Amino acid sequence: MKLSHITLFLAGGLILASCGAGKDDPGREYAPNMYHSVPYEPLTQITDESSGAWVSSLENGVGEYYNSNPNNPNGMTMRVPPENSVPRSRGGYLPYRIPKDSLEMAARLLVNPLDSTAEVVAEGKVLYTRFCSHCHGDQGVEPGKVGEVYGGVTSYKSAAVVDKPGGHIFHVITHGKGRMWPHASQLSPEERWKIVRYVQVLQKQ
Repeated sequence: MKLSHITLFLAGGLILASCGAGKDDPGREYAPNMYHSVPYEPLTQITDESSGAWVSSLENGVGEYYNSNPNNPNGMTMRVPPENSVPRSRGGYLPYRIPKDSLEMAARLLVNPLDSTAEVVAEGKVLYTRFCSHCHGDQGVEPGKVGEVYGGVTSYKSAAVVDKPGGHIFHVITHGKGRMWPHASQLSPEERWKIVRYVQVLQKQ
């Protein structure tokens, strides 16, 4: 066997041996911070420099989670969102947490944050035409072309829905009801509230 082969064999053996893990030895690990995540205290900045030295690739040897915001006056781990970032809810409201089967709760608690101005109603009409009229029809009385085939579309003038408050309508748009599917993934909360204003106009016609 040539010397080069022996050297290569020994080097390979050493590499494999160094990867072996024992009872108290994890062996050599690539990117150990991916194997051993360091938990955060909720909204709290880590100030113990020694707690993260072993996962750091920085020159000062301090864990990156410690260095993430060392000048934060409030000692919190959260960061200011990047400029012009879009909130997840898109409408700027808190996440909608009323359960699907809690229509009465939604009707009682939810209040439309948008005034019934001509501009809001006009924008609601545009959204209604785009997302609702194919089932509910242009005036919310006779079903649209899809509603005629799909069936089960309730008229806005029917006694069952004519007096329903805005919170009820918003909840139905969000979660769906009966044969109507939810539209929360297609419409932001603000857009849903605009549709509510327009539907209420149709209820009164």
